[in-house]
Amino acid sequence: MLQRKRRSKSESASGQIRAKGPTKVQSVTGSIRSRTKQEAVLGLLRRPQGATIAAITEATGWLQHSVRGFLAGVVRKRLKLKLGSDRVDGNRVYKITSGDSGRPQSRRRPA
Repeated sequence: MLQRKRRSKSESASGQIRAKGPTKVQSVTGSIRSRTKQEAVLGLLRRPQGATIAAITEATGWLQHSVRGFLAGVVRKRLKLKLGSDRVDGNRVYKITSGDSGRPQSRRRPA
């Protein structure tokens, strides 16, 4: 059997290596990005009246199961926020019930 030799991305068909262009260096300014979907959802959840899944899907364009996953995985587990829900007029309304700032906890272990 014949095996073909794989070319790397920088190698052209003639076997010569192409020179790569200069790489861009991106600087990170600040740890919190503004105007993200995550910030939009957290803003909706911090309102006194809270937010329904329908309101969050409209604001983000996500599907219902994605919103539920975000609430469980990011809000509750990663950000460690206390998320409460109530039944209002037949709709489930979610809101952040703790006085937390919404920033993730430090990952250091206590000494």
